[in-house]
Amino acid sequence: MRRLIAAALALLLVLAGCAGGTATPIAPEDGDAGAPEAPALPGGQSGAPTDKSGPEAGDGQTSPEKDDLDIPESPEAPGLPDDSDTASPPDDSDTPNPPEDEGAPGTENKPLPEDGGQKAGDVPDIPDTVNPADAPGTVDIPEKGGGEKPDIPSGRLPGARPSSAGKLAVNGRYLVSQDGRAVQLRGVSTHGLAWYPQYVNGQLFRELSEDWGCSAVRLALYTQEYGGWCSGGDREALLKLIYDGVRYASESDMYAIVDWHILSDGDPNTHRSEALDFFRTVSRELKDSGNVLYEICNEPNGGVTWASVRSYALEVIAAIRENDPDAVILVGTPNWCQYLDEAVKDPITEYGNIMYTLHFYAATHTDSLRKTMLDALDAGLPVFVSEFGICDASGNGRIDEAEADKWMEELDLNTVSAVMWSLSNKAESASIISSSCQKTSGFTQDDLSQAGRWLLKALNGEPSAPETQEPRKPETPTDPSGPEVLPGIPGPSFDEPSGGDGEVSWVLEAVNSWESGGRRYCQYALTVVNETDRELSTWSAEPDMGGEFALESFWNGVFEVSGNKINVTPADYNSVIPARGSVRDIGFIVSFG
Repeated sequence: MRRLIAAALALLLVLAGCAGGTATPIAPEDGDAGAPEAPALPGGQSGAPTDKSGPEAGDGQTSPEKDDLDIPESPEAPGLPDDSDTASPPDDSDTPNPPEDEGAPGTENKPLPEDGGQKAGDVPDIPDTVNPADAPGTVDIPEKGGGEKPDIPSGRLPGARPSSAGKLAVNGRYLVSQDGRAVQLRGVSTHGLAWYPQYVNGQLFRELSEDWGCSAVRLALYTQEYGGWCSGGDREALLKLIYDGVRYASESDMYAIVDWHILSDGDPNTHRSEALDFFRTVSRELKDSGNVLYEICNEPNGGVTWASVRSYALEVIAAIRENDPDAVILVGTPNWCQYLDEAVKDPITEYGNIMYTLHFYAATHTDSLRKTMLDALDAGLPVFVSEFGICDASGNGRIDEAEADKWMEELDLNTVSAVMWSLSNKAESASIISSSCQKTSGFTQDDLSQAGRWLLKALNGEPSAPETQEPRKPETPTDPSGPEVLPGIPGPSFDEPSGGDGEVSWVLEAVNSWESGGRRYCQYALTVVNETDRELSTWSAEPDMGGEFALESFWNGVFEVSGNKINVTPADYNSVIPARGSVRDIGFIVSFG
């Protein structure tokens, strides 16, 4: 019993000592000290930032051997987020968020019409099949696009593809993928489908996509020209070329632009009823294609106003929306798609997914037209360059690669899509195939023109060289596309003023001529020089053509015929001449006899 009592007393003494003492902590194992456990993220990810590097351009696509074309390696695609199951990706601290879009001038936050279409600024629904991380040619944009461009990683975006970008839409001033990221298309336009149908073939479209790097093909359907839709052309054959072209583009993972190619008709309202019937027909047929954009009036010209073009556009857009409620629609602007500023003042707000086209030819259109484009972009206007060339505005004449490279730099910096003219072997500077080449696919470097070699390099992200080259000579003296100047055409040098009024002098130079249908056609370049020490706010020139003539076309000025003379005054954007400065890139074509 004494032993039991002694043991109990000992136990009580021990317990009393523990209650009044300090507990000694257990030392943690290495790596556990002081750090709370990271919370689990969906998909088994840790809390570390994700790797932003994306796939190289062209990953996941096979392509034939490129030895014949000697194509440089495609540049690495800009950074895109990793594939992730995370509902909200971690913030990228290096990427500032642009301010919210305030909309294009003149727009209001109105509900969309019942017939569909997406208002600029709304992000399209994202299908489960499109993964943002697998979308080359895209870059993040804010939920609402607008005056500020998104932060674009260094390097050029590869052209967006239907397989990754899905059906396109318009958000603010940007063309966007189905998951709402800014995209850029690059490609080539056919010449007139009635004239060069042989280039609409599956093998060539595959080569354009896989070997050249094209992500879009424009299908140019002339309206009033010979063989066109409205001038006795075979409509059944032309429709088949359109549908085949869209199918070949889809099979080659490219977008297709269906182009209602007005030109000599000038005002798109000239054939409005035919346009309505055409677009109702093709949109009904192509509504489920997913890779189609509609260009509803190629180059409004001849003094047509934006109000007239806008009125036409509203009717044609409504016709397309009957079948395809959200396809991207490209609307031409006056003066051969140069007057973007007029669209800025009165944009189309009745429908969404609308873009406005700009056309340039690098040897004619330089800083002033680039400024027009940049001003329109700054104002929030969505711009699409649906046609450009690296020669002059006639489609022939001198090539200027240096100016073309300047244009491409601005387009890339501002995520603007561009399609080059033309996929043909016509004997003119704009053609990408040599006039002596009769192939319709399988081209080598020797089969390409200078324009074609430049395009091949441009699509693959390399600078071009040399900077300039004189135009190719026609195969026959009477080829209407040839640049050789015929004798007897006035063409003073730039050192000898052709005329002036004391304040300004002007020089007229013949740069091109040809014969067709018993008439002689001549193309002229006009330069106006300020001879004073002060800035001039306007100018005029009055070249004398020396006999009876017809004014066929003109650009970068307002032209009025008076007897044997042409009175030329400035366009809206080139009226001011700095002291001792000059205005160039004014041109026109006349015919004699």
